[in-house]
Amino acid sequence: MKRVTWRVAAASVCGTAHERAGMPCQDACGWRLLPGGVLLAAVADGAGSATLAEVGAQIAVQTALSALTQAARTYSGALSVAATEEWIRRSVMATREAVQTEAAVQATPEREFACTLIALVATPRFVIAAQIGDGATVVQDASGGMSTLTAPNEEGYINETHFLTDPDAMAHLHVHCCESRITAVAALTDGLQRLALKLPEAQPHRPFFEPLFRFVAESDSSMAETRLSALLRSPRITQRADDDLTLLLATHAGVAVSPE
Repeated sequence: MKRVTWRVAAASVCGTAHERAGMPCQDACGWRLLPGGVLLAAVADGAGSATLAEVGAQIAVQTALSALTQAARTYSGALSVAATEEWIRRSVMATREAVQTEAAVQATPEREFACTLIALVATPRFVIAAQIGDGATVVQDASGGMSTLTAPNEEGYINETHFLTDPDAMAHLHVHCCESRITAVAALTDGLQRLALKLPEAQPHRPFFEPLFRFVAESDSSMAETRLSALLRSPRITQRADDDLTLLLATHAGVAVSPE
């Protein structure tokens, strides 16, 4: 099997509405590359009504990545779908517990750390994503086909989301797997949903993703995240989205991600 090397660019930027109000960016994102072509990633969106939402989002991302990394490093042999699904569920539970612990340390109600969470594992053979709340993950396969792996409002409720700190959060966890040769993956928070997805069906908007996947595939990795941050801050985006914005993009290095 050809060795898979991921190129990744990820950025979280403060929305113009939060900047005007003097609020911090309440989104967070992160990723890690492991041997064997394994990509771990997480994005979180703090609730605007929570006073420590940015803290909750940062804890969520860091804990999810740490839990997934530990699980991967203690696993022997080729990764299986079943094992990875179990890891990703456990990572979400560990993340929830970490946020609860921080709330107890600060003697603050858990709801003040409220955030959504997307965690994903991408390998040469499959991609698995877990999600609580809104936002989305999108994948593109070797033939150029593009689909939504996890999506907002999967339970069908309009203008309603769930948070990691909700008492019944785990009941609203959605985990989905794509067993195919994926050449590109994206994860985003809800600030970009109207630009990136065709709503209400939540299908990927190809004109949004195709140039971005191509950009990551062709960019110098040292500059990709700086340029992505600049794009998210540009009038082209901010004139249509004033919320905090997070976008994580990954492609196979040197692999064309658009069909001929």
